[in-house]
Amino acid sequence: MDIYALEQLQAARTAAGRLYREFIRTHDLSVGLYELAAGSVDPQGPHTEDEVYYVISGRALITVGPDEAPVGPGSVVFVAADMVHRFHDITEDLSVIVFFGPAEYTHRADHEGHRPHGAATS
Repeated sequence: MDIYALEQLQAARTAAGRLYREFIRTHDLSVGLYELAAGSVDPQGPHTEDEVYYVISGRALITVGPDEAPVGPGSVVFVAADMVHRFHDITEDLSVIVFFGPAEYTHRADHEGHRPHGAATS
């Protein structure tokens, strides 16, 4: 069993100097902490895997495809693979747990090869 404390995850992410820090990885799942400061710009683009965001703290808007909605503590957002999305109008520092299924970048080779996800490599 692995148990993670938010304070330790935040410290590790800050020490790494990145907005996102993965802390769980298996073939079928990866989980990480994503944090954006109030007023900042979310630089992410579409991912090749489905993902779920769980907002721990902070407030912002999120745009997923043509849809926009406010998020705050307790919000859960599903984003399908390859869907354009980003947080914006971040009014309070945002801390988000991100779940990728399968693990982030698992489908990258399929995506880059213009094959449907999971297609045989021939």
